[in-house]
Parts: sequence; structure tokens; C-alpha cells
Amino acid sequence: MDRAQKEHVVAELTQIFTDSGAVVVSHYAGLTVAEMTAFRASVRGAGGQVRVAKNRLAKIALQGLPSEGLSTILTGMTVLAYSEDPVSVAKAVEDFAKENSKLEILGGVLGAQVIDREGVTAVSKMPSREEVIASIAGCLGAPASNIAGALAAPASDMAGAIAAPAGQIAGILATLEAREAA
Repeated sequence: MDRAQKEHVVAELTQIFTDSGAVVVSHYAGLTVAEMTAFRASVRGAGGQVRVAKNRLAKIALQGLPSEGLSTILTGMTVLAYSEDPVSVAKAVEDFAKENSKLEILGGVLGAQVIDREGVTAVSKMPSREEVIASIAGCLGAPASNIAGALAAPASDMAGAIAAPAGQIAGILATLEAREAA
């Protein structure tokens, strides 16, 4: 890799560290190609991406950033999983690590804050962006559905009140017709 390529990789890594909602750093030593492909697919399915980069270049990319402290865990064979949604990428990496013991989560970055292994686990247990949006939509929609139900209730009560005597009248008429026929 020549100098221009290295500069390009450092620029990409700097953008990853500054623009991502979260970056999870893991050791991937011992993963087969198939397992690494499955890991990439699971992170991609959660809306994230996976990047393997040289630690030296990643440390250069971190220089001067608020998350520069992450460089202390960049040792050995590391892989970066990142996404705009911090919860989804943390959940994807945690879920994969539970299934495959060869992937060892080291820590990561949440916004500009460096977090350890336990921090990644804590983030993965939070509700995702979609879950929070659905919860808010449910809270906003509940009063409207309650009002609609309250407004519709008198009409359905009236329909029931009208239908009950009609059913009784039909029963009486059927009884009278049966008597006349007999």
C-alpha cells in the first residue's frame, strides 16, 4: 500500500469515527471466511457496516478527535462495526458474539465518548431507534383512538338497542305464524 492509499484509508477512517453514531471494536482472530461473511451480513442487516483496517492507520485517524482514547484498545486483529444508529450496531455485534465465541468485543465509541465492553452491552440493551419511534407513535395515537372509540360508542349502543327489539319482534312473529299454521 503506497502513501496515497494510506492517506485515503486514514481519511475514510476519520470519517467513520466522526460521522457514525457508534463504532464497536472487536477482535476477530480465528473467524473463518464464512463466519466473517455472516458477521458482515448481520451488521449490514442492522443498517451498519464492517471495516477491517490496520490499527496503525486507525490510530492516525483518531488523532485529534474527541474519541482518541479508543486507540488504546486497537491491538491485534481488530474489526470495526459502525452505524448511524448506535443501538442497532451494538445489538448486531452482541448477538453475533453470543453465537460465536471467536468474536471478542473490546469496546467502542458512542458519539464522541469512548466506551468499554460493558458500555457496548449496555447500549445493545437499549431500545432501537425504530422501537422508540413506534413507542412515541403509539403514545401519540392512543388519545386519538380513545376519542374515536368514545364517539363511536353511543352509535353502536343505539344500534344494539334498536336491533334487540327487532329481534324480539321477529321472534314473536315467528311464534304467531307457527300457531296459525298449526
